[in-house]
Formats: sequence, C-alpha cells, structure tokens
Amino acid sequence: MIALPPPRTTGPMALEQTLAQRRSLRQFTGHPLTQEEIGQLLWAAQGITDPRGFRTAPSAGATYPLETYLAVSNGLFRYRPREHALERILAHDIRPQLAEACLGQSFIGRAPATIILTAVPERTIRRYGNRGRMYVHMEAGHAAQNLHLQAVAMGMGSVPIGAFDDAMIARLLHLQSSEIPLYLVSVGRSP
Repeated sequence: MIALPPPRTTGPMALEQTLAQRRSLRQFTGHPLTQEEIGQLLWAAQGITDPRGFRTAPSAGATYPLETYLAVSNGLFRYRPREHALERILAHDIRPQLAEACLGQSFIGRAPATIILTAVPERTIRRYGNRGRMYVHMEAGHAAQNLHLQAVAMGMGSVPIGAFDDAMIARLLHLQSSEIPLYLVSVGRSP
C-alpha cells in the first residue's frame, strides 16, 4: 500500500469557475502528476467524506459498486478509499495497451494519468434488483463529474472516455468476472 497525502477540502477556485472552464483535453504535457495531485483526484472521485464511510459521489443505498484504478507510467494501481491509499496491481506501464483497448485513442498512451472506473454491479443489484444496474451507471457519472471538476480546480484538464473494448480493458486490469469497466478519464496539464 502506498499512502496518499490527505485531501484538501478547500481550494483556490469556486465551483462555478470549474463548471465554466471544464472542457475535454486530449493533449497533455509529459509532466507526471504528484502524489498529492493523484490523491486529490482519486479522493474527488471516490474518497471518504464521513466517519460512516460515505463518499464524495452519491451511491444508491450506500452500496458502493465502483472500484477505481489508476494507470500511470510506473504501473497500475487500485485506489483504496478507506485507507486513502494505492495498492499496486502491475509494476509496468499499461497506458499504450490502454490506448489500444480504447479503440486506438493514442492520447491515452501519452496522458500522465488515466483513471478507470469499474463496477461490481451485484453490490447494488442485490439491494435494488435490475433497477440497480441503472444506479451503478448513474454513480459512475457522479464520480467522473467530480473528477473532471477537481482536475479543473487544480489547473489541469481531463477527457471522458466511453469508447473501449470491455473485454480488453477487463483483461488488462485483471478484473474478476463480477467486475465490469464503465468509464475512463485521462488527466493532465495542457501544453
């Protein structure tokens, strides 16, 4: 486990400014993100905000079906919200293969960081039946929007990615059959 610096809960930019400035960015500088920046982005997407375990993004019945992964130059990591830490999954750069799995979107291979949201739908379906499937997708949207706005607040840009080969992503991330990829977000600084 790699502990991340504590997240900030105040910043230099108002929410209204982040909303006005948010745009999809597909060209990034080569500068890697710091641990503090990575921690802040991951916390914005799925961080714990309450001693009872509630998170930054709403979840139907607090079932929390989402899992969050980070692909950077030195490997693939899973975000552990309770510990606000990273767990290393792979120790090599998978970003080129990630770009290929995203139907050849080459900017993904050059982005300093790509955050991948996956889900274990059964966590929510168990409680809400088939309607839970919709709730899982809604939650992924909430988490991704938090991530996009946090990137802007930090002076960075991001791009949502929905075009990908599910099976290739699942293999690349070594997902169990109960876990499905839903959403990717590449993040970095504008050149």
